[in-house]
Amino acid sequence: MKLTFLGTGTSTGVPQIGCNCRVCSSEDPRDKRLRCSALVETDETRLLLDCGPDFRQQMLRIDFKPFDAVLLTHEHYDHVGGLDDLRPYSIFGDVRLYAAPDVVQHLKERLPYCFAKNKYPGVPKLDLHCIAPHEKLYFKDAEVTAIRIMHHAQLPILGYRINNLAYITDMKTIPDSELDLLKNLEVLVVNGLRHTPHNSHQSIEEACAFADRVGARQTYLIHMGHNINLHAEEERMLPPQIHMAYDGLKIEF
Repeated sequence: MKLTFLGTGTSTGVPQIGCNCRVCSSEDPRDKRLRCSALVETDETRLLLDCGPDFRQQMLRIDFKPFDAVLLTHEHYDHVGGLDDLRPYSIFGDVRLYAAPDVVQHLKERLPYCFAKNKYPGVPKLDLHCIAPHEKLYFKDAEVTAIRIMHHAQLPILGYRINNLAYITDMKTIPDSELDLLKNLEVLVVNGLRHTPHNSHQSIEEACAFADRVGARQTYLIHMGHNINLHAEEERMLPPQIHMAYDGLKIEF
């Protein structure tokens, strides 16, 4: 299995517009973060995780091949703002999107021209499917399980387990009932926004504590903002089995 981190930044991206902090001013490419998205590839399957407003830029450096599915975690713009840019992939047929029912409804309202009875020529061909927590999907050699996580106390969203990988973003808490779905992982991907607390995102310290609970062989942190140390400094501070992901990082396991 191969995982490519297409974007590892928070909703504003890094550098943040108008900011001259040492992270936003860094010349290290690992400190430049587009909005969160990832590509998972097995021998037979290609899955996109989220499709944010930087999708077009992210995919210009990736081989142009169809996706078996696009798995959406939730409806916030930094995770779905690039869906219109799926239109080139329509040459391969309808693009299958999977999301929670409320997200499916939200997308129909946000992109009504994609789902109209009489579509305007050239719109992306999007095929929406609802998925519920604990539901399983099968794509050739990939088994996908939806996981319930909480963005904050009033916003349930989805994470995904794909074979022995789990991808979780924008989590603040997770019900104990979901932890059995995270056993025996090779790789855990989870959000760590910054060091200070946030009301709807884990801090880096909370992400590390969660990683210890899950016990994956390796953990990669995503959805970082600019209010942290430089990538190289943060990486040195982490335990050996936890890493700061960065845009363009590819891992195989």
